[in-house]
Amino acid sequence: MDHIWFKIKTELNKNSTAGVVFALPFVIGFLMFMVVPMGMSLYYSFCEFEILGAPKFIGLGNYLKMFTEDETFYKSISVTFFYALVSVPLRLIFALMVAMILQRTTKATGFYRAAYYLPSIIGGSVAISILWKRLFAEDGTFNCILQIIGVNSHFSWLGNKHTAIWVLIILAIWQFGSSMLIFLSALKQIPFSLYEASRVDGAGKTNQFFRITLPLLTPTIFFNLVMQMISGFLAFTQCFIITQGRPMSSTLFYSVYMYQQSFEFYNTGYGAAMAWVMLLLISVITLFLFWSKKFWVYEGGN
Repeated sequence: MDHIWFKIKTELNKNSTAGVVFALPFVIGFLMFMVVPMGMSLYYSFCEFEILGAPKFIGLGNYLKMFTEDETFYKSISVTFFYALVSVPLRLIFALMVAMILQRTTKATGFYRAAYYLPSIIGGSVAISILWKRLFAEDGTFNCILQIIGVNSHFSWLGNKHTAIWVLIILAIWQFGSSMLIFLSALKQIPFSLYEASRVDGAGKTNQFFRITLPLLTPTIFFNLVMQMISGFLAFTQCFIITQGRPMSSTLFYSVYMYQQSFEFYNTGYGAAMAWVMLLLISVITLFLFWSKKFWVYEGGN
């Protein structure tokens, strides 16, 4: 018996050692590239720190300046909120519409799914942002199309404070592919027998959508909403490449302003404080979404 227990302990020790060895690269990477930088960022947020100088501890100075003196801080928050609260719902609506269209399987379905998903892969790239900037330039493709159909337009879509943000929103909506695939997968999990039973009761397509499809999709909608909302508040490339926050800060995303403070104005401590405020904002919004979940997300049962 003692011999058997010895062999068991030996095997457990071997398995434990193997587990530690395989997990060690991730643990080291997590500590070096996540925990340590976050700790440094938190410390720098309480410091007057230029990126090329030594940090000087000033307590809550950066936060007091942020909330009491910096009007651009509030402007960037309002722009980011508007961008996220408009682009995310519209993106999810388009994603669901296309997913329902592609639910029917044909020979070309695979091609269309890949084509609609492609913008989600390349949409956040610098190349697409430059292309989008050219599309909506005064001499760009969009104005050329308007001229072809008889509208004599040389309008500066990116130079007008009322339209520039909508150029970025349209780009965000165009990147609906990832949400579409998730919706498509969820649609295939809905039992077809529910639709058959509803047809027997005389339900039409509209009633089926609002009484069967939409309620059963609410968990997927909730997942997409949380993920896309976080992504919306962290949007960076589109603004940085296309508008740089212009005109008149009407497209100045919070993340871009944080970057400017940290690496263009060399107020790295202030930028670190902004990062922690954004983390707090995203946490509050996410907690609110989870709190609201009980009112509109169907989780099974009666």
